[in-house]
Amino acid sequence: MTEMICVGAIAGSYGVRGELRVKSYCAVPEDIETYTPLWSEDRSRQFALAILHPIKNGFAARITDVSTKEEADALRGTALYADRDQLPSLPDDEFYHADLIGLSVYDTGGVLLGTVKAVQNHGADDLLELQLAGTSATTFLPFTKAAVPTVDLALGRIVADPPHGVLPETDSK
Repeated sequence: MTEMICVGAIAGSYGVRGELRVKSYCAVPEDIETYTPLWSEDRSRQFALAILHPIKNGFAARITDVSTKEEADALRGTALYADRDQLPSLPDDEFYHADLIGLSVYDTGGVLLGTVKAVQNHGADDLLELQLAGTSATTFLPFTKAAVPTVDLALGRIVADPPHGVLPETDSK
């Protein structure tokens, strides 16, 4: 498990007085403001974020020491991380995406399918992007209770029952 979780990103400037456009990745988007301080990925910068008001696809916000459009533009693309201990604990059937990345995925017979490369969401349910074992190919596995009955963070493994057609066909059939 990682000690920092990505909770948002700076999308650029908003106006000419150093305000920023911020995207929140939090379940309750406004919660990004409560995770203070926020950090850059390499921990070289620390940010105290104050939301001004909602805008399309995020929030207009202020960060201390950013007072010009140029300073705000220079931060564009900066991912914002919170220390893990600042985040709320989750119910047993919910997980932070960062905790799933890198887990080994086995089928219900114990055969290694691959590892979780990323977690994607294109508007419906989450999808686990699997780097298939022994190959550079990837595939998407629906992150549903039916397709992924077991996630064991302590053991660093997932047990999956992929729907037909998710995994490439093999010659053994």
